[in-house]
Amino acid sequence: MTTPLFLYGTLCHAPLREVVLGLGHVVREARWAGHRVHWAAGADYPVIVAAEAGDHAAGLLVEGLDAEARARADLFELGFGYVLRPVTVEIAGGGEVHAQVYLPTDPVAPGEPWDLDRWAGIYGEIWVAAAREALERGGDGAALARRWPTMKMRAASRIRAAIPGPGHVVRADLTVARDVEVLRERHPYTEYFALADHDLRFRRFDGTMSAPVRRAGFVGGDAATVLPYDPALDAVLVVEQFRAGPFLRGDPRPWTLEPIAGRIDPGESVETTLRREAEEEAGLKLGPLHHVADFYPSPGAVTEFVFAYVAEADLSGRGGEVGGVDHEDEDIHSHVVPFDILMNLVVSGEAGTGPLVLSAFWLAMHRDRLRR
Repeated sequence: MTTPLFLYGTLCHAPLREVVLGLGHVVREARWAGHRVHWAAGADYPVIVAAEAGDHAAGLLVEGLDAEARARADLFELGFGYVLRPVTVEIAGGGEVHAQVYLPTDPVAPGEPWDLDRWAGIYGEIWVAAAREALERGGDGAALARRWPTMKMRAASRIRAAIPGPGHVVRADLTVARDVEVLRERHPYTEYFALADHDLRFRRFDGTMSAPVRRAGFVGGDAATVLPYDPALDAVLVVEQFRAGPFLRGDPRPWTLEPIAGRIDPGESVETTLRREAEEEAGLKLGPLHHVADFYPSPGAVTEFVFAYVAEADLSGRGGEVGGVDHEDEDIHSHVVPFDILMNLVVSGEAGTGPLVLSAFWLAMHRDRLRR
């Protein structure tokens, strides 16, 4: 057996610890004197910092890990720039134990005191699902660290998808649990998007199972869009930016007009995403939100799910700004467009992106009510 580990952060969450370390080890409460655990500033994980005498960092001592479990722990930690350091911890009931602890090699700014229960309520389920994907797919720690943000994004999408939603008023009463049989799973590519390529059988409408078929799709996160509308000006704000999809299709003009949009960050609500993206892309504060629709834009081969909204906003004096997040290399141009011109752009095809077309038609239906 290997040297015991002292855990002070996310791996103190039992479901995540089971995914990463497996079962068959001994866990005892422990603490590291002269230290405190804080949230890493602006992040969804903790950092441990030196503190005054009398302070202590509460955690768990994990003993009895075999080589495979330690290798999985190393895969989960070392790629993020952590290293193992020796530590002496106090165990519950008295006594000291020599152990090892994962610590970052570079300084991490601490935020408020760490709260494991709060973390678990917001992020726990997402991290468990993402860790399961990460460890099942294999690879090295550096690759896991690079892909971890998008793994969490995909995990959050799967969790939202599992929430009971619309039933089957028109469509057949068919479900994955009863009516789909996966014969073989392939995951040949995992980066910002993942590619899933499966052999499966599905229930046909005559009640029989289909012959084995091969189906592939791009697996990504969920997105939210918002079209800001100023009832006083009877105008909307749309954004323009270079898009890879039209470019890769061969479109000679791959700069598209769209609503403000963004991926929903793990642990984030749709409303928070919309208001954050409006600030980032257009420096705009949104007023009341109006739900347009939730939909799969291309269900034949893409898992992306979109939550679309129209928002009331003051657009006077706006338009012409260039925004976006620098570290994402965004270059986003804002346009304030009168409603009539927007609808002309939809007819001409210049406003040729699905969420913008859908939101424009919703606005056409509800515009009089909003203007009143």
